[in-house]
Amino acid sequence: MAVTVETLEKLERKITLSLPLGSIESEVQTRLKRLARTVKMDGFRPGKVPMTVVSQRYGYSVQYEVMNDKVGEAFSVAANEAKLRVAGQPNISQKEGAPEGEMHFDAVFEVYPEVKIADLSKATIERVSAQVTDEAIAKTIEILRKQRRTFAQRAADAPAQEGDRATIDFEGKIDGETFAGGKAEDFQFLVGEGQMLKEFEDAVRGMKSGESKTFPLSFPEDYHGKDVAGKQADFMVTLKKLEAAHLPEVNEAFAKVLGIPDASLEGLNADIKKNLERELKFRLLARNKNAVMDALLASAELDLPKSSVQTELERMVEGARADLKQRGIKDAEKAPIPEDLFRPQAEKRVRLGLVVAELVRANSLEAKPEQLKAHIDELSASYEKPEEVVRWYMGDRRRMAEVEAVVIENNVTEFVLGKAQVTDKAVSFDELMAQN
Repeated sequence: MAVTVETLEKLERKITLSLPLGSIESEVQTRLKRLARTVKMDGFRPGKVPMTVVSQRYGYSVQYEVMNDKVGEAFSVAANEAKLRVAGQPNISQKEGAPEGEMHFDAVFEVYPEVKIADLSKATIERVSAQVTDEAIAKTIEILRKQRRTFAQRAADAPAQEGDRATIDFEGKIDGETFAGGKAEDFQFLVGEGQMLKEFEDAVRGMKSGESKTFPLSFPEDYHGKDVAGKQADFMVTLKKLEAAHLPEVNEAFAKVLGIPDASLEGLNADIKKNLERELKFRLLARNKNAVMDALLASAELDLPKSSVQTELERMVEGARADLKQRGIKDAEKAPIPEDLFRPQAEKRVRLGLVVAELVRANSLEAKPEQLKAHIDELSASYEKPEEVVRWYMGDRRRMAEVEAVVIENNVTEFVLGKAQVTDKAVSFDELMAQN
């Protein structure tokens, strides 16, 4: 029998489903009989409970279960027969006035949209490139040295200077009152490394052990502590101890400490360059991928299924709650998080997902097994035991699905770059790495 599909608006459709009561009642009896073989009830041996008693106890729940199953099956058959791509779950309600021996239901649902992608040869995309420079390698070595620095106490008359570790007591007051977080004892920080506000660092710089100083400090308007943001405080600080930093020499011993296989200066530089190039590759790919996805969105025309957007909104809200919980926020699961905060991002994700899926389908851009393996090998290469990381990915379907999604996006990126009008732009290593 042909299925009649009614268009309500845009992507919303309605189908009327018809179910014979006889098939429902027959399935209910079949399930009750099956249940009677194993059900346990006081006063009866297992499998000996009378059907009338089983029907009284379980009849309603079994009928509800059968109705759900039958309606679900009927909807699936009707949707397949009408060749509909259903988005989300249908909203099903019973209709009045069905002929005797039948039940009728209205199923209201959304379908996935037709995605129209304009001629990609007219899209313009800026593709960036960058190189690992000797300066970038030198900066990385300096960071590694700082991570392994040691400290030795300075002479009593030595003034605090850049890189020193200062141990201080301090107390800050606003309008004569100490504020939360404004007082500490034996507090340590590194001078000149931006751990403290500039006015605080400027006050400590040049002090000697045992000295005290008072100074005013203006908190920025955007300071993370909202109670003091934009206010002026008076601080008193006492420098209790001052230690000079000692950075290790860059030599073969340093390379050995870092675990470089070829414990030489050449090996150290080569290893750092290799790691930076790997990170640079991922950064370039991410930035160029974003440019491609923006161009795709600008080239596409489609309606958004409300159900898909709602599902994405709920997922994002749950993610935000999980993040709050991880930060130790009390009652994070009850935190009021308005969905509308995430709506623009949710709509963009759904839109992009549909556009990418259409491009993949139309151009056979699915991830191939060898691509998945190559991507996992690349992700694992920077670990001490890459083979274990490979097994970690390969042994979990969810992680493999994430890898597959990335590879598909990479395929789409290459495909679009091959079609679009691309302009190349070289950027500095520091500029690229500074971006989130």
